[in-house]
Amino acid sequence: MHSTIELDTIVALATVPGQSAIHVIRLSGPDAIKIVNKVFKGKDLEKQAGHTAHFGTIRQEDGTIVDEVLATIFYGPRSYTGENTVEISCHGSQFIADQLLQLFMQVGARYAKAGEFTQRAFANGKLDLAQAEAVADLIAADSHASRDAAMQQMRGGFSRDIKKLREKLIHFASMIELELDFSEEDVEFASRDDLKELIYELQKVIRALIDSFSMGNVLKNGVPTVIAGKPNAGKSTLLNALLNEEKAIVSEVAGTTRDFIEDEINIGGVTFRFVDTAGLRETQDRVEAIGVQRSYEKMKKASLIMYMFDAASSTIEDVKAEVEALEALGVPYILVANKIDQLSSELSKEFDTFNEHLLKISADKEIGIEELKERALHLVNLDKVQSGNTMVTNARHYQSLRETMKALDDVINGIDMEMTGDFLAIDIRSSLHHLGEITGEVTTDDLLENIFSKFCIGK
Repeated sequence: MHSTIELDTIVALATVPGQSAIHVIRLSGPDAIKIVNKVFKGKDLEKQAGHTAHFGTIRQEDGTIVDEVLATIFYGPRSYTGENTVEISCHGSQFIADQLLQLFMQVGARYAKAGEFTQRAFANGKLDLAQAEAVADLIAADSHASRDAAMQQMRGGFSRDIKKLREKLIHFASMIELELDFSEEDVEFASRDDLKELIYELQKVIRALIDSFSMGNVLKNGVPTVIAGKPNAGKSTLLNALLNEEKAIVSEVAGTTRDFIEDEINIGGVTFRFVDTAGLRETQDRVEAIGVQRSYEKMKKASLIMYMFDAASSTIEDVKAEVEALEALGVPYILVANKIDQLSSELSKEFDTFNEHLLKISADKEIGIEELKERALHLVNLDKVQSGNTMVTNARHYQSLRETMKALDDVINGIDMEMTGDFLAIDIRSSLHHLGEITGEVTTDDLLENIFSKFCIGK
């Protein structure tokens, strides 16, 4: 077991509170089946095989029927938590669900803490810590990409990569430790050249995982996309066209959008978080000036910028100056020429050869909107995800990998400085410690509390 757990039986609602077609109440612990059997009228649940479902009624002590239910029983360790588990499917009244919860607690169950079912699964070795965290990510997934990333982690892909790294390092760590036992005989069990080669190999893998976090974080939380440009370029109209609703104020008055309007859209299985910013221009209006400054700050932090200009009233020279400022930010961008329905054919051809990032649209007429979505999806570079590569999506894992890399750098430096085995062992143990934090081989009560307290109660 990874940690000590209480040997009592817990209960909670596993479905979203409120009114629905059905509710599911989950019990887990040594007495889960026994507790349900006390109030269940139908077959004797304690005599039934695991992974079976049984129809019956749940009754109060005086015989009053609370509800007709379906009780599904699982015997540990062949259950989600690794313990005896019962899942009660009842009618979707919140009143009925509350009555059932109260009744189960009266006959011996305890109301579960947030994430306690998954914490028990971790403690009983059904999941490691990275997989347990992926359960929460899967529940929160709002796109194909975030679901796939969470599913890959939950099924152990990321954990397998980390365990392979640890196993290779543990072998050398044991050789170094063995040297310490024979320190007086000046024996070298672990070749320093081989150790160095191994660490370079590990660092290559870890660096790739660290680099994947920027993409993984985007997939998990959405691609922060800023719609920017001069006032009245049609930014708010574009946002409304993308969202297919009247979200932003559309006006002929320049500077209408003084703050930020945010919303999300799913494009090709990826969530994009769109931000419509204040128009970029010099202004004497103090409130508008603050909005312009914040627009630049948003642009610097974005993963993608859709920079719009009014093609009907802009010259190539005007746009060139705007593009230079845009490229200085170093953020991927799409140059969007709006109002192409008002362009002459000559000027339209000029814009065609002007910039490889340029895309012509009419936000008002909704011309080119689908092409813009496809261009945005292409710039996200989903090939890495679709190829099945391991993707780091969790900030805690990212930090542990960075700490591991630092400790491995220290080992390399120690070898170069011809340090003795005892000093090298300290840095190798540090590397193992940080890798172990990811999967849960190394944990603290505070860490577990912090992770599982963020789960919903019934999970």
